[in-house]
Amino acid sequence: MPQGKIKKLVADKGFGFINTGGKKDLFFHHSAVTKGKFDDLMEGDEVEFEQEQSDKGPRARTVQKV
Repeated sequence: MPQGKIKKLVADKGFGFINTGGKKDLFFHHSAVTKGKFDDLMEGDEVEFEQEQSDKGPRARTVQKV
């Protein structure tokens, strides 16, 4: 699975962005966190994820802390 770092969390709205090393950061929703809880994530944490295409563009799914 690809890895990246949490770049930004918007905890009150339940989403965040992962720096994947590419040009754009990857969006993820709190429901994509599969191991642990969204509230336990912090900016700078390393995560693994799968990427999928949504109607609004690419997003991460099955996000889990490394």
